[in-house]
Amino acid sequence: MTDVNERNIRFIFITGGVMSGIGKGVVTASIGKVLQFRGFTVSAVKIDPYLNVDPGTLNPIEHGECFITEDVWDFTPVPGSDERCYKISEIDQDFGTYSRFLGIEMHPSHNITSGQIYLSTILRERKGKFLGKTVQLIPHVTNIIKKRLMEISESENLDVLLIECGGTVGDLESSIFLETFRQIKLENVHRTALVHVTLVPYSRAVGQQKSKPTQHSVRMLQSVGLQPDIIIGRSEKPLADDIKSKISLYSNISEAAVISNPDLDVVYELPLLFEEQGLGDFLCELIDLKAKLVSKPVYSEWVKMVELYKNASKTVRIAMPGKYFNISDSYISINDALEHAAAHQGYRAELKMINISEDTNIEELLRDCDGILLTPGFGERAVEGMIKSAEYAMEDKVPFLGICFGAQLFFAAFCRKYLGLKDANSSEINPDTPYPVVDLLQSQKNVTEKGGSMRLGAHKIIVEKNTKLFNAYNQKEIKERFRHRYHIQERFITEEAKQKGMIVSSRDETGKIINSIELNRDDHWMVGTQFHPEFKSRPYAPSKLYFDFIKACIAKKVGKS
Repeated sequence: MTDVNERNIRFIFITGGVMSGIGKGVVTASIGKVLQFRGFTVSAVKIDPYLNVDPGTLNPIEHGECFITEDVWDFTPVPGSDERCYKISEIDQDFGTYSRFLGIEMHPSHNITSGQIYLSTILRERKGKFLGKTVQLIPHVTNIIKKRLMEISESENLDVLLIECGGTVGDLESSIFLETFRQIKLENVHRTALVHVTLVPYSRAVGQQKSKPTQHSVRMLQSVGLQPDIIIGRSEKPLADDIKSKISLYSNISEAAVISNPDLDVVYELPLLFEEQGLGDFLCELIDLKAKLVSKPVYSEWVKMVELYKNASKTVRIAMPGKYFNISDSYISINDALEHAAAHQGYRAELKMINISEDTNIEELLRDCDGILLTPGFGERAVEGMIKSAEYAMEDKVPFLGICFGAQLFFAAFCRKYLGLKDANSSEINPDTPYPVVDLLQSQKNVTEKGGSMRLGAHKIIVEKNTKLFNAYNQKEIKERFRHRYHIQERFITEEAKQKGMIVSSRDETGKIINSIELNRDDHWMVGTQFHPEFKSRPYAPSKLYFDFIKACIAKKVGKS
């Protein structure tokens, strides 16, 4: 196994303790940003210990959003063999966080799952790659994990590779990855660092922060042969000095290595907070990186951007009718894209998330909103309420943006309302509909497997001039990311439909796939896209389409007042 010393690359491992969902992804991205301030080239890997090959078949309510990459990766479990490959572009939502903070695009191979690793191991054994050997977790599985990490670091000419392990220390399924971290640290002294993120709760009963959960988590980490180099304490308020001292004492690290990560109104402020606490210099010393001076332009631009978000005082209220609001991460890229677009116009996006059920009075809930974003999704639950949301937008001329499934239901709503096609629907929702205005893509008609089989990744889009879409991008050709099986059917865009305002604003290169629709109204902004522009939105460079949507919402709000 090639070690890190030969290539002069450093690894920073990020693990979590106490509980999941405490923001390891934001910590990972913020550490990367602190290193970028110093001019270093960084990238990130996310390890997900579940047995799915990728998160594409996971329900957003269970796992959060599925992030889509530019590239589609042909994952071959046994390289050089005749084994089938698996198309992967659906990856963990933390990659959205990495991209937004670091301004880099990561290949889907940066998302390593237990499913991929065990599939590779078992199929290699069947192909005779381990002839004569008893195949075991150590060294065979750990070597496959190490090889994946080394291939990424070698091919991308990085200074530092950040590796976040999903879940928490003590989870049975993550143990093999922690063992891999132990081996890499052992093989590469002074070239690796382990950052452990833990929850430091506040006890209202006694009026103080508590370090005991962190102590237990560190002990668990030590029990598998890993000593954390840095502890990042996630808490409501900044860590008190006495708690830092206690964590330092019981975790066997210096107080300088105990870093505070309190709740923040603007998440992009975290790298600046880390910088104030000296984390960047401490890390560089730890992993023997010759620290460069903090790049003033990069640092000052980030400071300026954070101030932009902090100073956004006015609010614009956006309704988001949908079906996956049991957890806040279900539409995280959309939420952030709306926030980016609003902040760059001096506003704060107030999101009204409407979890539609049979009893939802959708018109009542939409009445106090300045705009409607109809969310992506799959399946029949909540569909009628989502169609009513699109009808309400058309009737009351509320600015509207439909994304993917939301665009398809916008078209169904239009066909019902303006073309008299009662029961117009997607064949996904009602296979027996007399008017399948949304139907399977031709390429999907013989597909039987669910995983990695949709139309995925970035595709070229040909934009029609004199449309709202063209006004937003001001380009004839753009590239955006897709994740769908069904699409809007051209045959229902009749002369009558065009006369009543329906226009196709973009198509694919062949002209056969409709990529977006909109209403041709001067006094109403209503657009539906089959693609997902939110995946390219950045806090310093909002999605152009989301920007124009928010601009229309603000105009509606100002016009009301």
